[in-house]
Amino acid sequence: MTRRTQRINGLIRDEISLLLQRQVKDPRLGGLVTVTGVSTSADLRHAKIFVSIMGDETEKKEALAGLDRASGFFRRELAERISLRRIPDLSFHRDDSIEQGTHLLKLIERLSSSDTD
Repeated sequence: MTRRTQRINGLIRDEISLLLQRQVKDPRLGGLVTVTGVSTSADLRHAKIFVSIMGDETEKKEALAGLDRASGFFRRELAERISLRRIPDLSFHRDDSIEQGTHLLKLIERLSSSDTD
């Protein structure tokens, strides 16, 4: 990944995070949605946005559907905020790494507490 791609990934991540905090009014996105990463293709035509969503499984599915539905809004806003020749097509993907990390920490705590007993 080139420096330019890394810079663009960070810029897209920051802008979408700001948009989620300040301008998105979709009630499906009312829970805690965090943009954890962005991966753009080499030709900058496609961008995968990785999000962590707090809530139960149905809330996560609804939030992901809401994000997919709002992708046109995000592209329009990015076009106004970022000076790129072409704004990439956005696709949203769940990132469960935070939940997996929390689960692993709980398992480690359980193991360490059983060793001390």
